Amino acid sequence: MAKVPALLKWIGNKQRFAETIISYMPQQFNNYYEPFLGSGAVMAQLLYQSNTTGVPKFNHSYASDILPFLIDIFNIVKNDPNQIKDYYDKEIAEYYLNPTNKYNEIRDRFNNNHNALDFCLLSRTCYSGIIRFRKADGYMSTPKGPHRPINPETFSKRVDLWHDLITRSTFTTMSFDQCMDNAQPRDVIYCDPPYTHSQSIIYGAQTFNIENLFKKIAECKAKGAYVMLSINGTRESSKKDISITPPLGLFEREISINCGTSMIDRLQNAGETMKDEVVHDKLLLTW
Repeated sequence: MAKVPALLKWIGNKQRFAETIISYMPQQFNNYYEPFLGSGAVMAQLLYQSNTTGVPKFNHSYASDILPFLIDIFNIVKNDPNQIKDYYDKEIAEYYLNPTNKYNEIRDRFNNNHNALDFCLLSRTCYSGIIRFRKADGYMSTPKGPHRPINPETFSKRVDLWHDLITRSTFTTMSFDQCMDNAQPRDVIYCDPPYTHSQSIIYGAQTFNIENLFKKIAECKAKGAYVMLSINGTRESSKKDISITPPLGLFEREISINCGTSMIDRLQNAGETMKDEVVHDKLLLTW
């Protein structure tokens, strides 16, 4: 099965593992909810597989996040794709000429007005897609990445693909508990929250409490929704346990997924290749 290319460059992007995650979903369910949208990789792959193979079968996808400018990106791609394609075309052409100055210009502009189009540019140009905001003042502080961002033609093709996939999806700025409250029996909820071992440097994660998520998952399970949770498991090639312990009986199954090298570790170690820093996620299911 072809993988849907990433629209945004994003730390923790589940693009490589989306098919594996989807393979554990029921073959048929009512609606799909993703309360920690991020890059939307699992949602996009789910829509692609449902459209091309008819499996899984479901009615509608609802995606949300607490970042309004992130949700704005998806709504622009859905409703006015030429706007984001034209903006990227102009700004990246200037970026290629003077990456450092242009990156700082985009970052300063975003920090002044939180423009969604500039946030999209930052995701594609910052270091490894690590969206890092200062806790004190909310300033987006991630340095420029060493890579050359994808060219406008490639980005335009991705926007067109995503536009076709998400035309009938709903994107809303809201907290995870508000989103999960909307789920009904036989709906699937996929949760990919900030990871507890790295949340101190990721925007929005400082106020995230995993215990509150566990309570909400228990509520959803009790009313008959299917909940999936991706969360930190082990690092250093399984030598160091960085996992969390969920309430007894909340989840019925646990799957380990190899996620490769930690990008946050690389950022904190000046981009050096980290030996023995392979991270494994846990995929937990309530059924």
